[in-house]
Amino acid sequence: QVRLVESGGGLIQAGGSLRLSCAVSGATISFYPRGWFRQAPGKEREFVAGIKWNGETTYNRDSVKGRFTISRDNDRFTVYLQMANLRPEDTGVYYCVAGGDIRQSPRSWGQGTQVTVSS
Repeated sequence: QVRLVESGGGLIQAGGSLRLSCAVSGATISFYPRGWFRQAPGKEREFVAGIKWNGETTYNRDSVKGRFTISRDNDRFTVYLQMANLRPEDTGVYYCVAGGDIRQSPRSWGQGTQVTVSS
């Protein structure tokens, strides 16, 4: 069973940067697509970014517009989300996902890590 564990969230001022990490335990998923979702207070979860095993990436352009970068280290089964120029509207719980249709219906979810951007 895949277990995803996020880290790197926290409180940061607008304009700052954070890097989220997602580690895996319980299975070898080097070839799984990986990604990130987020959920802002009072809103539905939305897709943020995804990455295939070969490094091909996809983003929710409307929400991140080049400020976020997803990457992965297949040797360490870890995925990263580098977030720059953060805005208060980026506040929310960020979830690591893996497998399945990474934009619509990921197979596995982490517990989430809170990101709070103050103005």
